[in-house]
Amino acid sequence: MTEASPQPFTKQQVRDSFNKAAETYDTFAIVQREVCKRLLERLDYIKVAPQMILDIGAGTGQGTQGLALQYPDAHIISMDIAENMLLKNRDKIQTQSTLAKKVKNFFKEKQMVQFVCADAEQLPFADASMDMIFSSLTIQWCPDLTKLFNEFRRVLKPGGLLMFTTLGTQTLHELRASWAEVSDKIHVNHFADMHDIGDALYNVQVENPVMDNETIVLNYQSIKQILIELKAVGAHNQNVGREKALTGKSRLQAMYKAYEKFRTEEGYPVTYDVLYGHAWNPKTPMQKTQSDSQQQHTSISLAQLKSTLGSRERS
Repeated sequence: MTEASPQPFTKQQVRDSFNKAAETYDTFAIVQREVCKRLLERLDYIKVAPQMILDIGAGTGQGTQGLALQYPDAHIISMDIAENMLLKNRDKIQTQSTLAKKVKNFFKEKQMVQFVCADAEQLPFADASMDMIFSSLTIQWCPDLTKLFNEFRRVLKPGGLLMFTTLGTQTLHELRASWAEVSDKIHVNHFADMHDIGDALYNVQVENPVMDNETIVLNYQSIKQILIELKAVGAHNQNVGREKALTGKSRLQAMYKAYEKFRTEEGYPVTYDVLYGHAWNPKTPMQKTQSDSQQQHTSISLAQLKSTLGSRERS
């Protein structure tokens, strides 16, 4: 069957989904934790000393805690669209702060962390107020990439750094293909192509944008567990064109059967196409120039990225 064209989800749908998932998120967010960890590790190769950091899509706080460790003198704003996620985040930070007073190995007593519930496409912050924007696995929930990146540019100071991850087109391709065999409705979220994200960065005239990707594959012993865990982290289908009625048992079983062709000795694979990006806000306004597609769309290995970042000097 041919799957219907995806229609953008609403922000209220995204907010509701992650609010419901707040209690179960940390238990099942295996990929999310690993990707956030890897994004934080990339900061080891960049010489910056930000004073104001905005963690967009902070969720339950892994990125915020990592940033606090890496930049103990920084003021960090932990922002998410789902208030229940932020409440979990705040509880963790407050617990860590209390422990820090005893063991003195986490937050500095003077370090400030604030919590803001807001939409990434409508940031409630002043122009040129942030030294760094950090965002892990969030921008896939923002359909208008140009609007999003323009907001990032607006709030970043001249020379400010943007670091982000998101998901690419091959994410959940096994589940998408299996559903497409038995239903013409949308059952799996669609994700942007890496070159589309690179184009959006280019169009808003950030400086030295770099994109690269890697594939993470998890293996499950049952397809049912895949569906349970996607819902538990708030990442289940949110498209307007999704099937709204409860999926019938026969159709669900047909999807399970279609998924069998992907099964290996390790189990049922679930692919995550993880995209990494970083860019700098220009110190001076840039004029848009023509360049070929190779210049607009940069894809490099992690080793090359580390080399590039390690040689970058910041004033």
